[in-house]
Amino acid sequence: MMPPPFTAEQATKTLPLVSRIVRDIVRLYAKWRERVAELELAAAASRADDPDPRLAELERDTQALAGEIEACIREIQALGAEYKTPLDAGLVDFPADLEGRPVYLCWRLGEAAVEHWHEIDGGFAGRQPLVAQPIA
Repeated sequence: MMPPPFTAEQATKTLPLVSRIVRDIVRLYAKWRERVAELELAAAASRADDPDPRLAELERDTQALAGEIEACIREIQALGAEYKTPLDAGLVDFPADLEGRPVYLCWRLGEAAVEHWHEIDGGFAGRQPLVAQPIA
């Protein structure tokens, strides 16, 4: 079941908080990817008779970063919105109602307001402006 629908104005009012959380997700995800790469290299170089002493620390760091990312995503969900993948894209969808049908209002990190929408199953590729652009 979808949360109550947002209007574009309501979704835009959440952006000061949402954008801070999304910036954190993007930053943490980049750090997580770095740690995973380090962990993979250390694991590949490690042998049973000569384990890499950094493995346990890298595993802890990786798990801690994943936990922080999950906590941030839960914060977005608690606001009634959805964080979309890939995690480094900075995309958030807000459930909405457009002409009597459920849709998502779509926002991307760096945008000043929520000004786009897409069908529930349309994703970012199907996003359209909320206000029709004049034909030149």
